[in-house]
Amino acid sequence: MTKDRTQKIRIGLIGLGNMGRNHLRVLSIMKGVEIAFIYDQDPAKTKEACSIYDVNSSKDLNSSLSDVDAVIICTPTVTHSDMLRTVGKMVKNIFIEKPLSNNLNNSMADVDYISKAQLSVQVGFIERFNPVIVQLQKVLNAGNSIVNLDLTRTNNLSSRITDVDVISDLMIHDIDLAIFINGPVSNVFSSGYVENGMIALATANLEHANGSFSRIHASRITNKKIRRLQVACLDSFIDCELVRKELIINKQSKIDQVKNDMYTISGEEHIIEVPQQEALMSELLAFVEMCKSGHASGPDEKDGLNAEIICSKIRDGIGKWA
Repeated sequence: MTKDRTQKIRIGLIGLGNMGRNHLRVLSIMKGVEIAFIYDQDPAKTKEACSIYDVNSSKDLNSSLSDVDAVIICTPTVTHSDMLRTVGKMVKNIFIEKPLSNNLNNSMADVDYISKAQLSVQVGFIERFNPVIVQLQKVLNAGNSIVNLDLTRTNNLSSRITDVDVISDLMIHDIDLAIFINGPVSNVFSSGYVENGMIALATANLEHANGSFSRIHASRITNKKIRRLQVACLDSFIDCELVRKELIINKQSKIDQVKNDMYTISGEEHIIEVPQQEALMSELLAFVEMCKSGHASGPDEKDGLNAEIICSKIRDGIGKWA
C-alpha cells in the first residue's frame, strides 16, 4: 500500500545509542517526516533527547506502534530479531541498523519472518549512500572493468562495542560494498587476531563469481581511523577516501623513449568532485521513499543476510587459526 505523498510519514525511533541519536538528529530536520515517538530503556537518554528535539517519548511501545507508518530500530544487535517481531506485528515499514541480527541462524529466520509477514525492510548499510560511493558507481558504470577491490576500515574507538566482534561492527560495511560493487562471492579466505575472546582484527580475501577479487581489512586495535576503498581496473586505479570524501582516478602511465636507454613516464590524475551530502540523510530519504511508494531502493533483508553469510565464513576461517 502506498502513502499519500502530501501526508507526513510518522516514524517511531527505538534505541538512543550513538547511531540512534544520529537518526534522531537527521529525522528532526527532514521535510515530510514527523517523529511520532522515541523509545529507549534508559530514561535519562530519553529525557535528554525529548528536551533537545521537542519530541514525545513512548512509555508503552505496543500502544505507540499502533499509530505510526514506520519504525527505525537502533537497539543493540542482540535485540534486533526480537525487536523486529515486536514491531512487525503492527508496522510494515521497518528500518534496521546493520547488522540484520547477531548471527547467521537468526538472520535466516528473520528473512523468513519478513517474507511471511510481508514487511518492507531496509537495512542500515550507510556506506552505500556515502557520496564517494555514489560517484564511484557512476565512474564504474561508465565501463571500467574491475580486477580487484581493496577495502580498509579501522577504528580503535570501535572496541567500546562489546556485543559484536569487529566483523559485524566494522567489516560488514565493506563486505556489503564488495558484494554491491563486485557481485556474489564464490569463495572466502580469512585470518585474524582474537583479543579477550572476540575477533578484534580480520583480513579476508573474497573471490567473486564474476572473476574479480576483494581484499578486506578491519581492525579495532589500529590507533588510526581509516575508511578507504581502492579499485584496480584494467585501465585505471581509483582511490576513494571515505572520511574526507575524496575520489581520485589515476590512468595508466605512458612510457616514452627519449633517446637510447632514457625514458619518460607520464600519467593522468583526475580528481572527481564529490557532493557534500550527508550519507545518513540520503539513507533516510530512501527509507521515506520506500514508505511512500512501497518500492525499496536501499539494501533490504536479503542484502543483510548475504553479508551475514560472508561474515560467518570469515569467522570460520579465523577460527581455524585462533
